[in-house]
Amino acid sequence: MLKRLFRTDSGDTAGLVLRVLLGAVFIPHGAQKVFGWWGGPGYSGALAMFGKMGIPVFFAFLDIVAESLGALALIAGFLTRLAAFGIFVVMVVAVAMVHFQNGFFMNWFGQKKGEGFEYHILACAIAIALMIKGGGRWSVDAMIGRKG
Repeated sequence: MLKRLFRTDSGDTAGLVLRVLLGAVFIPHGAQKVFGWWGGPGYSGALAMFGKMGIPVFFAFLDIVAESLGALALIAGFLTRLAAFGIFVVMVVAVAMVHFQNGFFMNWFGQKKGEGFEYHILACAIAIALMIKGGGRWSVDAMIGRKG
């Protein structure tokens, strides 16, 4: 089972690009929830925000971990499949609880009440590709996989 978790094609540049860019997109989201950077609520504020949405503290904590530590893990290519799964779940829950009601399109011109879910579909697609392929080139997973 562990061998399958770390298995990846160490020459796969697509995996490298997908994981680094998905991780880079989520680092600011994680930093908003952990540190309050970029106008975010910080850790206690994020827990309160999730609580108002009816999300239990444990699942709120998992969201924060996925968006912060998971993003860093993706960039390093460490436990890529698990980190990508975490991002995938975060995106599915975000669509189901918040964004679906706003329709497909992003709020490009500020004329809607909220954001649509087109961005979430792309993040999910990248996460699924990483769950299938693994971390690819220059990943910690590839180094561990070679030793295992």
